[in-house]
Amino acid sequence: MFNLSAVPVPNLAGKIILVTGAGRGIGAELVRILDTAGARVFAGVHVADRVESHPVGVTKLAIDVTRQEDVDAAIAAIEAQAGRLDVLVNNAGTISTIGPLADLPTSALTTALEINVVGVHRMTTAALPLLRAAKGRIINAGTGAATTPMEGWAAYCASKAGMQMLTRMMALELSADGIRTFFLGIPPTDTVMQDKIRASGLNPISRIPKEKLVPIAVPASCMAWLCGPGADHLDEVLLDVRQELFTRMMDLAP
Repeated sequence: MFNLSAVPVPNLAGKIILVTGAGRGIGAELVRILDTAGARVFAGVHVADRVESHPVGVTKLAIDVTRQEDVDAAIAAIEAQAGRLDVLVNNAGTISTIGPLADLPTSALTTALEINVVGVHRMTTAALPLLRAAKGRIINAGTGAATTPMEGWAAYCASKAGMQMLTRMMALELSADGIRTFFLGIPPTDTVMQDKIRASGLNPISRIPKEKLVPIAVPASCMAWLCGPGADHLDEVLLDVRQELFTRMMDLAP
């Protein structure tokens, strides 16, 4: 369905980067890419998840973005160990309950909003003192579901739309502090979440064959690129893996 490949990632030596939702999938792949590029990486993992292995130099932090105490402890640990934070990647997310709107329990929306919107705000505000000091960057892992309704995805689409607007508010209000903010749209990708979507069979996305899904290295490499100097002068806040900015680099990659 998508003919996409990973983009080249610049040297990120000296960068201090925190990635949430780093226990598996895109987040775990991003951690590996950032580490290879020379960054010092803090990997926020949810202790209830099956956590993939990380490179030796990566520091794991237990972060449930719905728990203020986890978030505060993680930011304090980064300040104590690294003294700064250059980039916050809000990658933690959930599709929550999949099902017809009329049958969906309200609690399903609460869960999705708490992780995909409130959790992003919680992480960002906790990290703000460090990000302000570094004139840093915030990268929020988005999706086309933020603007395109899909059958069975009321909780996911509504919460990701909320995340997109929250990102725009961050760009509006934090740019004066020298902080740059991006929302990166990610196409259907070969992750555990996509397995859950496929099992539901409720919309066209669920019927994409596994072999046609985007490899996790594609969105992970695009997020890693946004951590580097190439994004210093980007005017756009709302980005997408499929736009020319990234596909041009894919075509030029060896």
